[in-house]
Amino acid sequence: MENITTGHWIFAGIFALAFLTFLFISYRKDLAMHKIHYRSGGIQVALLIVITLFVLFVFKRLF
Repeated sequence: MENITTGHWIFAGIFALAFLTFLFISYRKDLAMHKIHYRSGGIQVALLIVITLFVLFVFKRLF
């Protein structure tokens, strides 16, 4: 850690900001396509996965 200079931190900050900006812009461009090709059932699938993991965790603790 002693070799990390101020320039490294500035580069990391600029890189992170540019990367997040690019992700946001790309997401906004693809939003219309996502509404056409993907149904809104993603939340239900995510909820099912979370519930399944919770049940597995509970059974592992009980047995």
